[in-house]
Amino acid sequence: MLRGLRRRWDSYKYRFVPWLALNLRRKRRTLRYVPESSQDKIISDEDVFETLLKIFKALFINDFSRQAHILAFLPEIKHKYLELLTAEQKLSKVHSCNHLNQHVFSPEEVLFNTLGFVVSRDRSSLVSAGSGVFVTRGFVPKGTVVSMYPGTVYRKHEPIFFQSLGNPFIFRCIDGVLIDGNDKGLSRSVYRSCCRRDQLGPFQMSDESWLTAAPQNPLAVGQYVNNCSHASCGALCLSLSETSSKEKSFFPITTLLSAELINSKL
Repeated sequence: MLRGLRRRWDSYKYRFVPWLALNLRRKRRTLRYVPESSQDKIISDEDVFETLLKIFKALFINDFSRQAHILAFLPEIKHKYLELLTAEQKLSKVHSCNHLNQHVFSPEEVLFNTLGFVVSRDRSSLVSAGSGVFVTRGFVPKGTVVSMYPGTVYRKHEPIFFQSLGNPFIFRCIDGVLIDGNDKGLSRSVYRSCCRRDQLGPFQMSDESWLTAAPQNPLAVGQYVNNCSHASCGALCLSLSETSSKEKSFFPITTLLSAELINSKL
């Protein structure tokens, strides 16, 4: 029991103001110093958007049989997906001739065929580090988008106290926005509730599959990337980017309140 309380205290104390006031100067911090948010651009927003759009389009084509009926409700943008429809028609012809020739790739295979690598979650090689993210196939060049940080986005005025208790997956952005990337417990319930609240008929505004053992977006593992330590720097850095995409069904991000339209923050 005492060990359990100690673990919860170790997780919560960084949000307890009196403890922070007494210990902030004593502790060496592993934070990257960024003078301004505009200087925290490891990768440009344009490059991030291009990479995500590339992989989302590939996932869309691969899962076209499930997505085609959704396009029927959007005649005004259907012309933008003519190349997807053409690809589907070719697959249909092949399928009608030979059932064995059609093959639907797994999301990991789509990621490898599109970006040249595969990332997955597994037990970390670091002592007492829990789970981590590994490149299990291919090669990742420097400056490449390798994952997304999924979860519920909380702005400064939105309550997150109960979700934060014993939760090591809350990421604080440089602008004070919080992202709760926990896929269990209360955090999981809040995310699923917000997703279903925002769903418009067959149109999903965000991806729920990262909460399961079979995520449709293979990049949605960013919350398991381990931080740097005092002994060694991290191989990956988290960077904020403002993006918008038509393929919202692959976005593993939702907001707590939907009273106003805001850009998703990664």
